[in-house]
Amino acid sequence: MDILVPVLLLVVIAIICAVLLTVSSVFFAVKEDERAIAIREALPGANCGACGYSGCDSYAKALANGETDKTNLCIPGGDAVAKCVATLLGVEAEDVVEQVAYVACNGKCGRVEKKYDYQGVKTCASANLFFGGDKSCTSACLGYGDCMRACPQDAIYVEDYVARIDPRKCVGCGICVRECPNGIIRLINDTSRVVVECSNHEKGVITRKSCPNGCIGCMKCEKTCKFGAIKVIDNLATIDYSLCTGCAECVSVCPVHCIHEGNFICGAHF
Repeated sequence: MDILVPVLLLVVIAIICAVLLTVSSVFFAVKEDERAIAIREALPGANCGACGYSGCDSYAKALANGETDKTNLCIPGGDAVAKCVATLLGVEAEDVVEQVAYVACNGKCGRVEKKYDYQGVKTCASANLFFGGDKSCTSACLGYGDCMRACPQDAIYVEDYVARIDPRKCVGCGICVRECPNGIIRLINDTSRVVVECSNHEKGVITRKSCPNGCIGCMKCEKTCKFGAIKVIDNLATIDYSLCTGCAECVSVCPVHCIHEGNFICGAHF
């Protein structure tokens, strides 16, 4: 009896708690908008924030509540998701401007020298805490793969000490952009054809000492472009994609070959 009574008491308490929880779940349940649930199921679930909301749940609720009428904000989902969401809301589908990421660093094949032998935790975030990383160019890719590990699409790999992005797998979620401690991963429209693979704003002489592949701000690209789409700003060539026609004239005149031509839509690597 000394054992049975406490056991029975616990069983009774458990039953009472179960009943109370069941009643509470019925009377205090927060009813969800069925449209929000349906929209959420249509979204890819990346929770990347590319839509401007904290996650897929927030975006779905905003659409269902009428806080936004933009059905084309989900870049990873693309046009297919936009059409599905538009159908659920009974509105006309809007075109999604697909984006893709690239790494703005041309220090491949170990061209960027090491300042010291880093022996710490093998992450970019950790290495960056020590004098901006172990590479002589403080704007270089550190190559420890933080972006690679964060990518939900397995679109990033490290090759020749520099992260590279496979445009055939990249969905433009932007997670890698936020993960890079040096801020050298960029998002651009997948219709773009030319990119500057450098992020160094030092003067040309200094850049050449740390990386022979870096932009030296010579302005040859700027002088060659007939459309005024490329300018040297703070010693670094910068492309205005609203003016760029993809003619690639700047690619041919770059003496250090840090301007690259490619095709994101067809999956051609830069």
